[in-house]
Order: sequence, then C-alpha cells, then structure tokens
Amino acid sequence: MASRPADLATAKRARDMPIYKRYYDLIANGTKTIEVRVAYTSMQRIKPGDHIRFTCRNEATLTRVKRVARYHDFDDMFAHENPAAINPTATPTEQLRAIREIFPPEKEALGCLAIEIEKV
Repeated sequence: MASRPADLATAKRARDMPIYKRYYDLIANGTKTIEVRVAYTSMQRIKPGDHIRFTCRNEATLTRVKRVARYHDFDDMFAHENPAAINPTATPTEQLRAIREIFPPEKEALGCLAIEIEKV
C-alpha cells in the first residue's frame, strides 16, 4: 500500500464555494476582500485561518479567511463593513439590491456573514 505524502497530513483542506462570475473575477484579481453569505449553519463554522476555494465554471481561486463578522441583516452589515471591499464596482445601494436579489427575505432573516479573505 502506498503511503501518504507527509505534507498531506498537515495540509489545510479548502472549502469549495461557488460564486457568480462577476464576483469571482473581483476575488481573483484581489479587489473584493469581503464575501457576503447568509448565516446558514454550515457557513457559521467558517473561522479565521480557514481556506476557501472560490469556484466559477472551470476556474478556482484559493483564499484564506482573515475575519468573520455576523450581522442581523444586510442593512446592519453595510452599516459596519466597507462597501468597496464587498464590491468595488458598485455603490452601496446597488450592492444591497444585488445581494437581496440573490438572497430573498427568508434567507436574510437567518442573519448574514461578512467573510474577510485574502488570496493565498
């Protein structure tokens, strides 16, 4: 039986996270440093130091989580987070409208996470 490479035992696994192309490109070029997600139970397990591999079609970008902040809703999040870090190509009003198109009110009611990331 073949043995496992030594570095595999200590390597951090990355969580795959699909994302729309317009946001993927901003993460890939390093200008989007905060990803917004609904606070599903599985998402609440994300913590600083974790790796997230953002994927879109056949592309992938590996990131490391620097910080995770939880908010009651998207309005609360935008009151505390830098909109330019969430989407540098849109105004806060445009961003809020786009996020609410992705996540309907029943999802927003679960709370939201601002996940600060850096490319690895």
